[in-house]
Amino acid sequence: MRRTTLLLAVTLGMLSLTAAPAFAAFTICNKSSQAVRAAIGRFDGTNWTSEGWWAIQAQTCAPLLTGPLQGRFYYVYASDGAAGTWEGKTFFCVAPDKRFRAVGRRDCAKRGFDRRGFFEVDTGKKPDWTQSLSN
Repeated sequence: MRRTTLLLAVTLGMLSLTAAPAFAAFTICNKSSQAVRAAIGRFDGTNWTSEGWWAIQAQTCAPLLTGPLQGRFYYVYASDGAAGTWEGKTFFCVAPDKRFRAVGRRDCAKRGFDRRGFFEVDTGKKPDWTQSLSN
């Protein structure tokens, strides 16, 4: 009995060492009927940064950030290029038509960026978050 218990404990210990690591991310699920372009903004403790664009097809999900989330608040802007825009009152810099990363939220036009209002997402400091966009 003692040998069986020891063998079971060793086996369970080895399985826990080989288990796949948990996947964490900030994910957007596009539940609308159109493809969208999305951007994310955040504060890393030193700098405000915005980045985008991620193309997210209708009825699919895509991670914008991978790894455990570090902050509580993140900011999202998304548009389908027609009638659907998800925006808010926290402004960040964005590039109009190309992939971008903008450090800082001021002087967007002077730096060649447009200015857009992002909506706030309170993750409650969870290590991962999924945000849905719908019509």
